[in-house]
Amino acid sequence: MLRKLGLILVAVIALVVGVVYAAGIGLLSDEWTAGQPSAGEVSQAVVDSREGAVRESALDVGVARPKQILFGDLHVHSTFSFDAFTLSLPMTGGDGAHPVSDACDFARHCSALDFWSINDHAITLTPRRWNETVDAIRQCNEIAGSESNPDLVTYLGWEWTQVGATPETHYGHKNVIVRGLDDVEIPTRPIAAGAPLGIDDINDTLPSPFLMGAYGLYDRERGGIDFVTYQAELMRDEDCARDVPVRDLPDDCRESASTPGELFAKLDDWGFDSLVIPHGTTWGFYTPMGSAWDKQLTLDNHDPNRQKLIEVFSGHGNSEEVRSFEEIAFDENGVPSCPLPTNGYLPSCWRAGEIIAERCLAEGSSEEECADRAARARQLYVEAPNNGGANVVPATQVAEWQDSGQCRDCFQPSFNYRPKSSVQYIMSLGRDDGEGGPFRFDFGFIAASDNHSARPGTGYKEVARTEFTEGRFGEMRNTPVAIVFDPPEYSSEPIPYEFDPSAAGPLSAFEVERGASFFLNGGLAAVHAEGRDRDSIWNGLDRKEVYGTSGPRILLWFDLLNSPARGAAPMGSQVELRENPIFQVKAVGSFEQKAGCGPDAAQKLGAEKIARLCQGECYHPSTVRRPISRIEIVRIRPQRTPNEDIVGLVDDPWKVIDCDGNPEGCVGTFVDDEYARGGRDVLYYARAIEAPSDAVGADPLGCRRDESGRCVQVDPCFGRPSDDECLAQTEERAWSSPIFVNQPRQSLASR
Repeated sequence: MLRKLGLILVAVIALVVGVVYAAGIGLLSDEWTAGQPSAGEVSQAVVDSREGAVRESALDVGVARPKQILFGDLHVHSTFSFDAFTLSLPMTGGDGAHPVSDACDFARHCSALDFWSINDHAITLTPRRWNETVDAIRQCNEIAGSESNPDLVTYLGWEWTQVGATPETHYGHKNVIVRGLDDVEIPTRPIAAGAPLGIDDINDTLPSPFLMGAYGLYDRERGGIDFVTYQAELMRDEDCARDVPVRDLPDDCRESASTPGELFAKLDDWGFDSLVIPHGTTWGFYTPMGSAWDKQLTLDNHDPNRQKLIEVFSGHGNSEEVRSFEEIAFDENGVPSCPLPTNGYLPSCWRAGEIIAERCLAEGSSEEECADRAARARQLYVEAPNNGGANVVPATQVAEWQDSGQCRDCFQPSFNYRPKSSVQYIMSLGRDDGEGGPFRFDFGFIAASDNHSARPGTGYKEVARTEFTEGRFGEMRNTPVAIVFDPPEYSSEPIPYEFDPSAAGPLSAFEVERGASFFLNGGLAAVHAEGRDRDSIWNGLDRKEVYGTSGPRILLWFDLLNSPARGAAPMGSQVELRENPIFQVKAVGSFEQKAGCGPDAAQKLGAEKIARLCQGECYHPSTVRRPISRIEIVRIRPQRTPNEDIVGLVDDPWKVIDCDGNPEGCVGTFVDDEYARGGRDVLYYARAIEAPSDAVGADPLGCRRDESGRCVQVDPCFGRPSDDECLAQTEERAWSSPIFVNQPRQSLASR
C-alpha cells in the first residue's frame, strides 16, 4: 500500500514538475502573432480632399507650385516589443494584443496618415516575429491601391535599442527604416544592440524554465502565462557570431551591433537603402546623467549617408532645447559630484540629499549628522550605475522628488532632461574632418509618436491618455520587468545602489512611476513630396525636405530665397553663400477637429474597431484652421573647435515673427545681416507656433510653487483615474528642418 501511495506521489510530483516546465518553455499559451490588416483602403475622394486642402492653403500663403505635404509616423511599436507587450497585459491594465496589423488599420483609418513604419525593438524580434512583421507590412501595402497613388505607404523597420551603463558607453536609441519590401531589399534579420546595461547575454537575465513556469501559473490571472510564453520564445535564440559577413550567418540567430559604427558597418554589408534616425536623445529615463553626443561625432559612429534625420519630439517628450544646467558634474579626473541647484533647475542628486536630511531631522538627529547623511546621499546618487541614483533613497514616493531633474522652461520636455544630448547641442557640435574641412551633424528634423500600442500618429486629438500614450508605464513596477525581489525598507540612511539582474527586473533601476507622467500623445513627421508613392516619400526624407510637429497637422514652408542655384532652396538644403542670406517662412495652422470618426473610417473599420482601436475618435477635420500666433527662428553657429562653448552658439529664439491670427496663415521674410561679416557657417530653422490649446500631459507634474518658484507640491498625471486626460494649456508647434548656409570653402581656406 505504501509503495502504491509512493508511486502515486511520485507521479503527481512528476506531473506538476512537467506542467511547470511546460509553462516555463511556453507550451501552455499561444504565441501572439502579427495578425492581418482587416480594413480596406481609404476612398479616393477622402485622399483627394486631403491633398486639395493642402494645395488650397499653400496657394493662400503664396506657394506657387506646392509639393504635396504628407504626414506620417516613423516610430511605432506593436506588442512584439517587450515593453509594449507588458503594457498590453492585465498586470498593467492592458486590454490584450495590439499586433502589427492593428497599426496598419489605425494609420489608415483612425489617424488617417499618408505613411508610417513599424519599429519594434530588434532585441525581441525573434525569427518568427520578424518574418510575420515582414508579411504584415507587405499585406498593408498590398491593400493600398495604386502603386503610384496609394492611400498609405508602409515602411519596414526596427529599433536599435542601445542603453549604456555609463555616459561613455551610452549611444541611445535609433530607428532603422528600410526603403524596399522585396526579398532582395530587406535583411534576413533585424540588427539589435545586444543586451542592455552591460549584460553579456539577454538569456542570462531570464530565470530557469521551472521558475518562469511557476511564476506564470501563479500569476495567470494577470497574464503571467502569456508573459512567460513571450520570454520563452526569446530563450530559444542564440546570439550570432561576431565579425562574420551578414549573409553568412544562420537565419535564426540574434544579430547585434554594440556601437553605431558596428550598426552602420552591418547595414553597409547588407547594402540596402536605409535611414537611421536617432530619437529620445534627452530622455533621462534610461540615459545616464552627463551623457553627451560629442563621442558620436566621429567617422566611425556617424554615417551621414544613412543617419540623415533626427527625432526632435515624440510621445516621450521634446528633445530640442539646449540648456546650461548640469545634472551631474565631473572633475578633471572624471570623478562625479552633485552640482548645486540653480534658479531654474534642481538636480535630482541634490533633492536626494534633501529627502534624507528631512527624514533624519524628523527622527531627532542633529543638524550636523543630517547634513553628513545628505552629502553622502548626493554622492551615492551620482555614483550609482545604470541610471539608478534614485534607489539610494529607500522607499520614496513620487511627490518627494518634486520637480528635480526636470527642465522647467522647456516645451513639453522629456523626463529627467539631458541637455548635452539635445538636438540643439547635437547640431552645434563641430570637428575637423581630417582633410581641412568641417565635420558636423547636418540632420533634418522630424517628430513621431513612439507609440507602444500599434497606433501610429496618435497626436491628432488630445484624448485617450491611458491608451494613446504610455501613461500606464508606472504600473510596470508591479511586473517582472521592473520588480525588485527584496526592496529596501524606509530609512533615513542612504544606501549604495548596485544593479543585480538576479535580484531585480531589467527596468528596476529606472524611475518608472515618476517618469510615467511625462508621456504625450505624440508628434508627426511631414514630408514635402513630389507624389504619394513610396519613392517620392523616400526621396523627400532623403533630401531632408521634412519637418516635425507636436501632433497637429500644421503646414510649414521654409526657404532660402537668394540661393546660388536657380530658385529658392527649401528646408534641409546645404548651400554656399558669400552674401547675407534672405529667408522666407510660411505657416498655416492645423484644422480644428470634429468629434468622432468620419463616415469612410466608420464604414471601413466597423463599430468594434472604432471603439477599441481608435478609442471612438479619428482624425476628423473641420474646415476651420487654428491660428498661428508667431514664428520663431533659431540660429546655430556650429563649433569651429571642440572647446567652443556650445550654449553661446545657439540663438533661441534669434528672431520672432508675430502673426495676426489670420486663419489663412502667416508669412515672414527676414535676413541675417551678420552672416557675411561673421565669416562662419550657420544653420537656421523655423518654429511655427499655434495659439494655446489643451494637450494631454502638457503639465506632467502639476507643480504648485512657493514664492521663490520652488515646486513644493505635485499632482502628477500618473495615478489619476483613467478618464482624467491630464489636460493643460500648451502651444502646439512645428519644427522645420534647418537650412545650412556655409561660407564658400575657398573663402574659408584663405582666412
